[in-house]
Amino acid sequence: MSVFTGIRVHGTLAKIYFCTVITFCSLYAAQPIQPVFQHEFSLTSFQAILFTTLMMMPLGFAPMFYGVLLEALSARMIVRTAVLLLGILELVFSLTSNYLILLLLRALQGLAIPAILTSLVSYISFTAHREEVQAAIARYIAATILGGFLGRFLSGLFTDLFGWRFFFFLLGLLLLWIFYLLRTLEKDANLEYSRPSATEVIGLVRQPQFFWLYCTIFSVFFVFAGLLNFLPFQLKAVNPSFRETGIGFMYFGYIMGILVSLNIRWLIRFFGSETRVAMSGLFLYIFGILGFMLPDHRAMFIAMFVFCTGMFMAHSLLSGYVNTLAKSKKGIANGVYISFYYLGGTMGSFAPGVFYEHFGWKVFLISLIVMVFGAIFCLQRLRWTVARIDLQPVERIVEKQENVAG
Repeated sequence: MSVFTGIRVHGTLAKIYFCTVITFCSLYAAQPIQPVFQHEFSLTSFQAILFTTLMMMPLGFAPMFYGVLLEALSARMIVRTAVLLLGILELVFSLTSNYLILLLLRALQGLAIPAILTSLVSYISFTAHREEVQAAIARYIAATILGGFLGRFLSGLFTDLFGWRFFFFLLGLLLLWIFYLLRTLEKDANLEYSRPSATEVIGLVRQPQFFWLYCTIFSVFFVFAGLLNFLPFQLKAVNPSFRETGIGFMYFGYIMGILVSLNIRWLIRFFGSETRVAMSGLFLYIFGILGFMLPDHRAMFIAMFVFCTGMFMAHSLLSGYVNTLAKSKKGIANGVYISFYYLGGTMGSFAPGVFYEHFGWKVFLISLIVMVFGAIFCLQRLRWTVARIDLQPVERIVEKQENVAG
């Protein structure tokens, strides 16, 4: 009996990871082909980037507004309904030719994604054995990163081979298949979801140590989303004949997130403290951005590895350190972290475009570097705050990293 139970659990986790990969493919599939939308629908670059911005925006508000839904319904109903909705919307998206309707569809898809991801993380905790939960969460994070890369790369590849509609249609079919696969999920999984009140959120953010940490991660993902969202337009500007497959492959450095997240303890030992890892990551971030100054796609390809390594070094440490700072209500602290993370990404996906549109690529990159220096300032303030109020030392190794990357 135990043998078959083990097989069932392993199969359930495999379905969850597969669902995670496809969900993140859906989230980022439009990003590398935004110039295609711009050309086909006669859009400005700002109008084109909304295909990604509208998908990301609900993730910033999910911890505040999804609590009632997640407390009232079963986990299996939530995740399967959201997957079915996302799949149908992808199919409709692939068959639509009106720009405003396409934007509406992307916004609706964005509303489904937080319900899927929140339910999947909870199912991992419910399904995996207690001693394997941390490893299972680490594999989930790796799946989110893999999905982020595959969504971008395959979108570009299939756009060159079959046109932009094919990959979205394929995603729709895969999501409908996942809806069928997830029918075997347990009905009574405990979502273990913390729905914060406005008072709790404000009280948490007003604490200096959390304020500076949240400002740091807001700035970090602001920069990350900004560069990745406008990179396709610059690659086309440098070489108009640059194919969508090449644009998608430019995101290959994104997989550095898997290596960093799975080797974070080694990095802490190598640098000597968490603070040094995060700070080193932010300076790597700057060097990566400087690499994008060179008007050559090969230099940009290498710069992407440096850039992504720096980002995930900072993010992996900060996401774990939230749990070190939070003496109680860790779920709320993590939820607010996720909100600041994706709110930064949402704003970063369009706000720096003002510099790109009016002053060009290099000024755009300089604006991102300024934002990174803002993150460095916030991180330093976090260190000073922790030292002053005598909280747990920032240098202590984080035992658990419970947060979710994106």
